[in-house]
Amino acid sequence: MEEIIRIGVDTSKHFFQLHGVNAAEKVVLRKKLRRKEMVAFFEKLAPTVIGIEACGASHHWARLLLSFGHEVKLIAPQLVKPYVKRGKNDAADAEGLCEAMSRPTMRFVPSSRANLTKNGSRLSSQAMKSS
Repeated sequence: MEEIIRIGVDTSKHFFQLHGVNAAEKVVLRKKLRRKEMVAFFEKLAPTVIGIEACGASHHWARLLLSFGHEVKLIAPQLVKPYVKRGKNDAADAEGLCEAMSRPTMRFVPSSRANLTKNGSRLSSQAMKSS
């Protein structure tokens, strides 16, 4: 498999749709995985940039993927919508995420990981304002 530089992941309860591209922006990955398969897949994959639509569970997946060495970018759903080229389905959403995260002016949602200290405890909102 060619080196994947960017992966868009559409999440749902049971299945995850992946869409990955190489440095030439050629599609090299289109895959539908179950929850267990997703963890095993990303554990084996070389570190890459992964885009996930921001939602309740996305912060959990971001922390997990960060622990495997990947860079994770969360994108607000309303910012992804213009990049979905065809009907609303998981594969189209994953492709739209992958496309959206390639844009230089894209705004990303900060991961809840950003609010953690080195020892894993949460910073209070007062501590974050003063730092």
